[in-house]
Amino acid sequence: MVRDFLDPDELKSVYYPEVAALIAKMSGAKRVHVFDHTLRSGDEGEREAKLLREPVLSAHNDYTDWSGPNRVRELLPDEADELLKKRFAIIQAWRAINQPIQSNPLAIADASSIAPEDLLIAERRYPHRVGQTYRLKHSPAHRWFYFPEMRRDEALVFKVYDSEKDGRARFTPHTSFDDPSTPPGAPPRQSIEARALVFF
Repeated sequence: MVRDFLDPDELKSVYYPEVAALIAKMSGAKRVHVFDHTLRSGDEGEREAKLLREPVLSAHNDYTDWSGPNRVRELLPDEADELLKKRFAIIQAWRAINQPIQSNPLAIADASSIAPEDLLIAERRYPHRVGQTYRLKHSPAHRWFYFPEMRRDEALVFKVYDSEKDGRARFTPHTSFDDPSTPPGAPPRQSIEARALVFF
């Protein structure tokens, strides 16, 4: 059980194995490789003091048809050719790290309501690599779900890439949003999302 989500050593030694076990149990994967995490805060002062990121208020999916397999090549270069011959996925685990989340909760789209043409490629340039995400073009056909007041002992586990093209869900667009039912004076959101390569 993680005591301090702001301690990177504790996250890697305690939290990453917990996330890997959860994802393996839920997905039936043979191998789970947790490769990074993002801490977010709705409080600007806390973000600056602790170098956290802000909630993302635009609908997106973290990987594209190109960037999903490319992430395997970047992270596991010696094994990538063999691993990419079989089905793999990228799965995220998202949760509160402190108080129940009342402001800027996470909403996820029903993948069956998303048409391929709704996914727009956005390039992301980093100092050492180039990535791609999908931005979601609005459609009244989209269906959304969210999980109000998520507690620290709850996790939302969802797939942001699947190599299988047999009709199953492959991407899960998601976003934080300004919830009109957030009570006045609600504490700013604090959350963590961990990402894993998942092999079947």
